Amino acid sequence: MSYQWLTLWRYGDTFLSAAWLTLQVTVVAFALAVALGLISALAKSSSLSVVRLISHCYVEFIRNTPVLLQIFIIFFGLPSLGITMNAFTAGVLALGINVGAYLSETFRAGIQSVPKGQLEAAWVLGIPKSEVFMSVILPQAARAVWPAIINNLIQLLLGTSLLSAIALPELTGTATVINARTLLYIQTFSIVTVIYLLFSNIFSWLGNLAGRHMFHPALVTSKKKANGWWPKKGLAHSAKGGNSQ
Repeated sequence: MSYQWLTLWRYGDTFLSAAWLTLQVTVVAFALAVALGLISALAKSSSLSVVRLISHCYVEFIRNTPVLLQIFIIFFGLPSLGITMNAFTAGVLALGINVGAYLSETFRAGIQSVPKGQLEAAWVLGIPKSEVFMSVILPQAARAVWPAIINNLIQLLLGTSLLSAIALPELTGTATVINARTLLYIQTFSIVTVIYLLFSNIFSWLGNLAGRHMFHPALVTSKKKANGWWPKKGLAHSAKGGNSQ
């Protein structure tokens, strides 16, 4: 069995190149998704009905159609209209547009979570709308939906595997090619699975780390770090006893 793993060792550089390409697609597509999601969320709060309608149609269309179909439309369909692009650009555009629709609803929920009293107080003080958004709304909204944002980032990372359908040599596409050459199914896809797990956990860890340093007070997701949030055994026991009475 060891010779099978040694066979795949020859493809180490290929796996690393595919992993690097996967990270590139993830980062660029997520930056696009954040921009589109924020614009769409703000458009839904617009006083212009046409702007709200465009945002609504965008979100409904993307969220109710398969992401693989969206990738095919951009990569295979747009060239018939004279718009051609390589697999990397098409993949980034498709995933960015797709995740942007989900982030739109996430951002909208975060914006709506900001107490209206704070906005009214800012308006009374004559603070410009742009400063109100940047200093009052955005920090609180980001804090409220930060875990959901990180979750969408991880989902986008995993969604890059669909780009193998348009021959982009990311992790899954590369694994398929290597598997066809070596016929080592378990070993090849096990390596790719470990890489995906590694990337997902790194993104999750970085998200938690950023949450602890970006927000004040720190956004804590670990029970060990949440002082007073996780009930002690004695308190939990007392509460249970009180309910029984």
